[in-house]
Amino acid sequence: MFNKVLIANRGEIALRVLRACKELGISTVAVHSTADNAAMHVRLADESVCIGPPPSRDSYLNIPQILAACEISGADAVHPGYGFLSENARFAEICEAHNVTFIGPTPEHIRIMGDKIEAKRTAERLGIPVVPGSPGAVTDDGEAMEIAREIGFPVLIKAASGGGGRGMKVAHTPADLSMALSTARSEAGSAFGDDSVYIEKYLATPRHIEIQVFGDGKGNAIHLGERDCSLQRRHQKVWEEARSPALDDEQRERIGAICADAMAKLKYRGAGTIEFLYENGEFYFIEMNTRLQVEHPVTEAITGMDLVHEQLRVAAGQGLSRRQDEIVFSGHAIECRINAEDPRTFVPSPGKITYYHAPGGLGIRVDSGVYQGYSIPPFYDSLIGKLIVHGRTRSECMMRLRRALDEIIVDGVKTTLPLFQDLVDNEEIGRGEYDIHWLEHYLADKSAA
Repeated sequence: MFNKVLIANRGEIALRVLRACKELGISTVAVHSTADNAAMHVRLADESVCIGPPPSRDSYLNIPQILAACEISGADAVHPGYGFLSENARFAEICEAHNVTFIGPTPEHIRIMGDKIEAKRTAERLGIPVVPGSPGAVTDDGEAMEIAREIGFPVLIKAASGGGGRGMKVAHTPADLSMALSTARSEAGSAFGDDSVYIEKYLATPRHIEIQVFGDGKGNAIHLGERDCSLQRRHQKVWEEARSPALDDEQRERIGAICADAMAKLKYRGAGTIEFLYENGEFYFIEMNTRLQVEHPVTEAITGMDLVHEQLRVAAGQGLSRRQDEIVFSGHAIECRINAEDPRTFVPSPGKITYYHAPGGLGIRVDSGVYQGYSIPPFYDSLIGKLIVHGRTRSECMMRLRRALDEIIVDGVKTTLPLFQDLVDNEEIGRGEYDIHWLEHYLADKSAA
């Protein structure tokens, strides 16, 4: 096992990784910008190194500074968390070149899955079901029209690089196609430096289902079940749960086995998430994230496995801690992403937290790096915490979530907690009847009322 791990991230995920390292007796190094001097992960780490001013490009995305911090501290491994450099193949290569273990997949697998077109080709080759669409990037409007007519309108134009909904446009009719292509290319080029786009069949009312996988890099792989991440705003996940209310045991076992088998064939190393759109009993691959996900705690709740422990084990060459037949799924879990944002306009709300109280009791977990008196900086993502609840059944889980939302207090800044208090009492949510468009429609109706 490693002697010292440098955590190349901030906020709740940095604290999450730090706790896992401490439990395994691994020394920790926190890196931070000048805006994060008082962050909780910096306070709790064994060592800390300031790596630059507040802008991410000058600190958390500054590879030379992070490598220098490794050298100064003597860290023998880097955990990238999620976001920032977690899916940067070049960073992984540079770490390995400097004899610092990158706690994640190989650079090759990060590259393959980071290119949406190549990822789709690879998934199809490995036996994972994919959305009908173009075999690669579309080069002109004529080719695009031919493909769109073949798979049928409406179609979705997507950026080959990046994500988060940027460079993504829907063409409902042939008349919409040219403008959708032009707009998607422009957005993709501006956001990712790559204006390549491809076409997929647009699914009207799908759910967003993802499968958590782990591989040891030597041809052994397991899956840890599915998560339902369909409650989204502008393609950003808001509420996640495991297991999905939409699947039965036969469906989840089938897709889980397909994903585990694919990762074994690929000789994938570490944690990964294979994401699907699910509609009318069919799964359609959309992408793979080669890192730990924000919503990993709901999987931990229903499996009893610590996914960061597992990442550290695999990266240290110790292999997977469990075989597939040793994975036991128990109960239901829900995660709410708490953002420092106005709950109606979703405008970020940085500032000082004047009072903070976290809920407690059986089945309640809060992953957060904030505390009373902490000032949320305006430079980064607005996620300040995650409320995770676990129960024997989904109904018990919802009951526990309602109670936890009544207890939690975050004063001094606006947060999205009121949104979750509304959602937990919504009858359709209570029945698990929602798709990826549900929350957008709900918010639009609420705004118009």
